[in-house]
This record gives sequence, structure tokens and C-alpha cells, in this order.
Amino acid sequence: MCGITAYIGKGQALPFLMQGLEKLEYRGYDSAGVTVLNNNQLTTVKCKGRLKNLEEALKGHDMTGSVGIGHTRWATHGIPSNLNSHPHNNADGTLSIVHNGIIENYRELKDILIDKGYKFQSQTDSEVVVQCLDYFYKRGGDLMDAVHKVLNCIEGSYALCIIATKEPDKIIVAKKNSPLVVGKTEEGYVAASDIPALLAYTKEVYFLGDDEMAVLTKDDVHFYNRRNEELHKDITVIPYTLESAQKGGYDTFMLKEIHEQPTAIRETMRGRIFNGRLVFDELKDVDFTKFNKVYYIGCGTAYHACLCGAQIFELENHVPVFAQYASEFRYGNPIIDDKTLCVFCSQSGETADTLAALKLAKEKGCTTISVVNVLGSSIARASDVALYTAAGPEIAVASTKAYTTQIVLLSLFATYVAQELGYPVDEDLLTQMDKIPNYVEALLKDDPIFEGYAKKLENQHDCYFIGRRLDYASVMEGALKLKEVSYVHADAYVGGELKHGAIALIEEGTVVVAVATQPDIAAKTISNIEETIARGADVILFTTDQFDTSAVKTVYRLPNVNPLLMPLLVAIPMQLLAYHTAVIKGRDVDKPRNLAKSVTVE
Repeated sequence: MCGITAYIGKGQALPFLMQGLEKLEYRGYDSAGVTVLNNNQLTTVKCKGRLKNLEEALKGHDMTGSVGIGHTRWATHGIPSNLNSHPHNNADGTLSIVHNGIIENYRELKDILIDKGYKFQSQTDSEVVVQCLDYFYKRGGDLMDAVHKVLNCIEGSYALCIIATKEPDKIIVAKKNSPLVVGKTEEGYVAASDIPALLAYTKEVYFLGDDEMAVLTKDDVHFYNRRNEELHKDITVIPYTLESAQKGGYDTFMLKEIHEQPTAIRETMRGRIFNGRLVFDELKDVDFTKFNKVYYIGCGTAYHACLCGAQIFELENHVPVFAQYASEFRYGNPIIDDKTLCVFCSQSGETADTLAALKLAKEKGCTTISVVNVLGSSIARASDVALYTAAGPEIAVASTKAYTTQIVLLSLFATYVAQELGYPVDEDLLTQMDKIPNYVEALLKDDPIFEGYAKKLENQHDCYFIGRRLDYASVMEGALKLKEVSYVHADAYVGGELKHGAIALIEEGTVVVAVATQPDIAAKTISNIEETIARGADVILFTTDQFDTSAVKTVYRLPNVNPLLMPLLVAIPMQLLAYHTAVIKGRDVDKPRNLAKSVTVE
């Protein structure tokens, strides 16, 4: 996601800022900018697009200076644009800040500041920080005092770097629920949102905790808590390379991305729930009353997200909904027209079959909405409305966090449409949705349990997955993950279809992975499970504590949440089961054979 760099020292700031932002490109961004402080004057250059655009823009400016901050932005509030890019400055150009995270109460603070005469240049939540800082700083005290007052006003998450012309010998940084690390170099001190930005200059770092601040000078660094009490911190020496740093200490990118899901889910939900209502400003011009049917269209993992999204939409909005593979939709001569809504899912936004299906839908007059993870991608540009997940880039070929963020966004979307159509919205659903990242974090702590399950598959060539309704979408994705990364042959079946042929494959020792979380159908699934046990199957069951599972030896109890949210929780053990099976079998987890990350051909 967003990247931050900061430099204060005896050398020039700009080279560090730019190389650091380049090292953070893997996090994804849509705009970039830097501010350099020299001779008590701030020079800020920022622009939409890639770092090469910023490099071109810098050629017309004198960026000499030994103090500076930099930023790459992934849009959350406000479209990608020059004005919405960071850094943000106050009106008289004496303060400059960069910010990662979200200011949850920015609307209220913005209204207060506007009443006090402040004018805003951007649509971002981040600009509120520099305007608040300006307000307090001009009313006396030093920069540190003003920063404390700002932090007491804002709610949400942040990694902040702040510079001021009146105190040119320091950078103040602060952190809460957003990463920030400080490095000690031969020239001075640096800061960044991730270790890769520092490694070319130093491996000696300090890690900031939540609600902590630091004051950096060219000669020293001091750390403080929110009560302004000074803290002692020990230097940590980073023992790994750039690629290892990008992995964040994990053995593989896939494992790192699995563990990033709580953050990715939070990022995707940010700004969507406000005062008990769902907010989708992008959809304000869409008339949902005119649609008599809906299609959800995708490929691979995105199709499985569509299966979830389609069922949730139909349940909440009482309109026929169909989920279809893009490769089938585009060649199936679908009966669609201007009363059809088509929702397209793609992580890359470049999937060839999905893009072709989108073009077909537009030719037939459908309203098209895309759910993608890459800003400005082909599918996003071609659709009538683009809704963005906030997973950040996935380096591993097998999708994990992109899948769960797609389900999150599709669930919120379905509920938003119900809200707009006047159907009752389950407030408890929204409350539980807000807690999903916490549930995911708890599931990740049970990783050793899922690793133990994977040992059952060490010498297996086949594995069968069963579930019903939303659970069927979950086992479809679970089977795909296992195939992708471990090369174990895995098939997923609707539980009720086993006895119509597939049960012939079950024999002594066959591993069956079952999911039973939907109250209206779980008992039927468990009955199907017992049929496989009677034929010698070794069953791994994922369910909740609502159901009698006495016939099954291996049972994992998931938290009791709204049934519509269960696919988000089931995804975690499915991913970890596949991951550990692949590791046990010695597979290249991040780069499975024969697969590509973005499928841009048929």
C-alpha cells in the first residue's frame, strides 16, 4: 500500500527519498511526491502516476537540502490526482506532512476547520492532519507540542512524518496501527514505512510501537509515548537481504500475504461504514431499481469470490443472480440487456476473458461494475463504475488476500444495494463485519493446527472437498489453492451430489475436507460427511459449535458469526492447509509450475 520515506542528515535528502520509494513500489501506489527543506523553505513536488513521472517533474526544481520526506499513495479518500498526492502542506508553506493510514473522524475535523476559515485543496483525509497542525502550531508552543495536540484530536490509524520551516533541524514521526521504522545511518537518521527502503543506507533500525513518536535530528533520535515520556529503545540489526525484507521475515511471499489479510480487510472496509450506513459514493448515479437480473463474472479465484457475492446479493436483494466463468459468459450468447447488472471481479484488472466479457456486456447495454485491486487497470477503465479492493500487490502467484478482500467488498456492495432499495439492513451484520479482521488474526494464531492437518496430505495424490451453498464456494477455493501450490489432485463437490457418482472415489484413507457453517444446511452436509466416513475417509471438518459433529474425529471450530461472513473465515484455514501441504511436499510455493499471476491471454 502507501509508502513513506524521511531523511535528516549531513548528506542530500532526495537520493534517499527516491531510492526508498522505489524499494517500496512493490506495495502498490497511484501517485508519488517529495518535500525537501532548505534555507527555511519547503519545496514540494508531487504528481499522479508512477515514480518516473515524479522523476521527470523534479527536473524543473532545485531539490537541494538535507531534510526531506517522501510518499507513494494508494488512493482511499479522493481519486488519484496531483492535488490528492502527498506530501500535504499548509497554506503558507511552513509545514509539510506525509501520512499512511486513515483519519476516521476527518469529516468532523474538516467541518470544524472550515468554520475557522481553513480552505482545503484535496479530497483526502490526510490533509486534515496538516491543517490541524497549522491551527495548533500558530497558537503557541513548539512543533512537538502541536503534534501531541493533533494526535489527541484524530481517530484512526497513522504513520506520520512532519517537517516545519521554523524548526528545520528535526523531523517528527508518529505511529499507530500503520508501520514505521527508524534507521541510523553514517550521515544521520532516516525513517520509512518498511525495511526495504532503508537497506541501501543501513541495517540498524528502531521499531516504533503504537502511540509512539520520535524526534529525528542529524545527530540523534529520541522516542516518546503519548504522555510525552521519553522511551529507551535498542537498535535492531536487520540480518537479511532486500528480497527477504520484502517478505517481512516470512519464508515466502504467500505466507506473508496470508498474514497481511487482517490489514488488507481493514483497508478495504475503511470509509465504507459510517454512522451505521454503508457508503459507496462511486455508485450514487446507479439506479438499482431497474435491474431484473444480475451476473457475477470472473475467472479462477475471482470466480469463487463471485460465487459468494452472487449468493449474498440474491439473499439480500431478492433478484435473480447468476455467477458464471468469464470464459463461458463471453461465448454463451447470454440473454442480457439494459436491465441487467454485470459485476466483474479481477485481481489484476487485466484478465483477458474477464475483459472480453465486460466488453460484450457493454455492447448489449448492461450496467457494468468492476471489483479490482489495481487502479487504472483495463477492466477498471472499461467498466461504468470501478470498486477497488485494498489488498496491495500480491507477489505470490496463488491469490490469498485479494480473494478475501474481494469477498469483503462484494458483501458490503450487496448490503449497500439492499440499503438503497429500502430493504432492512442487518445492523448486527455490519457490526460483525467490522470485527472480521480480529477473527482472522485469531485464526492465524492457530497456524500450527492447520500445519498438522497438512501432514495428512503428505503422501496423498488426491483430496476431496465438500460443502453446500456458501460453503461450496469456500471448498471450491480450498480445492483450487491445494491444486495450485501443492499439485495434489483436489476436487470440490456439492455435498448432496456425492452419492450421484463421486462417492465411488472414496476409499480407506482418502482425505476429505468438509465445511459446514450454514445453519440451514449444515446438518445435511454432516450427513454427507458420515457417508464418506463409512467408506473409510479421513475427514477434516471446519464448522462452528452449533452442530453435532460426534461422528468426526478431526474438527476445527470456527467463530460463530453471521453465516454470510463465514466464507471470509473459512478462507484462512483453507489457505494455510494448502500452503503447508506444498511446503511439506517441497514445492515452490510462490511460483507454482505452469501458472502466471495475471492471465492476459485466453
